[in-house]
Amino acid sequence: MGDADAAPAFTLSPPQLVTLSSSTAPPATTRHPACLFAALLALWPIYGVAADAERPTNFVVILCDNLGYGDIGCFGSTKHRTPHVDRLAREGRKFTSFYATSGVCTPSRASLMTACYPRRVSMHVDERGGQVLRPVSSKGLHPDEVTIAEVLKGRGYATACVGKWHLGDQPAFLPTRQGFELYFGIPYSDDMTPREGQNWPPLPLMRGERVVEAPADRNTLTKRYTEEAVRFIAEHKSRPFFLYLPHAMPGSTQRPFASEDFQGRSANGAYGDCVEELDWSTGEIVAALRKHGLEEHTLVVWTSDNGAPRHNPPQGSNRPLGGWGYTTMEGGMRIPCIFWQPGRVPPGTVCDELATTMDLLPTFALLANSRPPEDRTIDGKDIRPLIFGEPDAQSSYEAFYYYQGDDLQAVRSGKWKLHLPLKSARPNARDGRPLDELLLYDVTADPGETRNVAAQHGDVVQRLMAFADRARNHLGDGAQPGRDQRPAGHVEKPQPQQAAEATR
Repeated sequence: MGDADAAPAFTLSPPQLVTLSSSTAPPATTRHPACLFAALLALWPIYGVAADAERPTNFVVILCDNLGYGDIGCFGSTKHRTPHVDRLAREGRKFTSFYATSGVCTPSRASLMTACYPRRVSMHVDERGGQVLRPVSSKGLHPDEVTIAEVLKGRGYATACVGKWHLGDQPAFLPTRQGFELYFGIPYSDDMTPREGQNWPPLPLMRGERVVEAPADRNTLTKRYTEEAVRFIAEHKSRPFFLYLPHAMPGSTQRPFASEDFQGRSANGAYGDCVEELDWSTGEIVAALRKHGLEEHTLVVWTSDNGAPRHNPPQGSNRPLGGWGYTTMEGGMRIPCIFWQPGRVPPGTVCDELATTMDLLPTFALLANSRPPEDRTIDGKDIRPLIFGEPDAQSSYEAFYYYQGDDLQAVRSGKWKLHLPLKSARPNARDGRPLDELLLYDVTADPGETRNVAAQHGDVVQRLMAFADRARNHLGDGAQPGRDQRPAGHVEKPQPQQAAEATR
């Protein structure tokens, strides 16, 4: 476990897609290698002061889609009313240098699930070279990867994914094949609907591996996801559980969706309406935990999968960060994050140490008396000292890497972020700044990335260039494969998810 320069547990060279049946799950013995350590797990100590030594910690991850760093009150928004999320921050701990590993959905979510950079698990591009998986894609997260859900399920946790998946829509790649006992949601982005030039199926809403509504009513998704999540908490209040709630909103459409009770209520149009409904949803989840006496036994993580993308007119905000979602600017990959667990997480505190969504798997594993996978390289860190406010706790990242698709575009170490020279780049990679220059920013003092100080800090530039070379060696860059990459999954003949006669 460690940075990209750590020695890998095993390598697959060259990277390749592994062919799977589109309808058959791999044998359980090959899909859960972490469970081989089960005999030793009961002896692993829990970190920090436990609220109840006899009761394992529950985990709730609330993941918004394309929500900007500055879109909620406790991170500076003056447009959106977010009292429930703001209360989480008052009662919990804000992380102000918390990162996704990508500015777009699929690679970002792959990292959260596996604790790996997207290139390590070959989920950085789709089979056509695009940045995210499309409907009826032949590619998906390899079932042999070990997910958070699989680690926790191996410790007896109930597991649920309620919301947008976006790691493969074929049966072999669905949440039900990746450690989740319950799945209710859409398999990809809400904007991936039939249109001219795109012969995609109607947007499917799925329960388990069955389509129950097509097209899904996008106005009601946040409300129905919330109802499903509250029901899951009630039904599993007597056993440990992991609830993964990846919302579809604000999403990628020009006009985001909200239920009737929230339409036209905000000061920021449809975008603000859906943000305020997401805040309501957060309140319902926390209220359910309190109702069942679970608040001191549950660690809640509230965050986004990447920053708000550029729209005209503007909708979301990444202020005070520079740039937009879908890029490697800070506004694309630094995301709002709150950790909350009364009695354990210090209330009203702020952590500005670098941490990432990759850290959730190893941290949850250790809190659940388990271990992260030890038969493969992962990149995530144990951030329990940061979450629980241990004195002098510091980030374990010597370097953090910003990839866009195939390309390594920037490196951060400490307060310094170096944008690397690029021969070409996807649109808006640098928010209009020159591609061929080295750009060095102190992103602690200058989060907007406005003052290039590369000429004044040649030693810092050389140190970060050395980190970039290590990443290229282990993870790859452009057409150059990384020696520690693992394959994605692949099905021979992908099929659209077919709607069946059903009611909501």
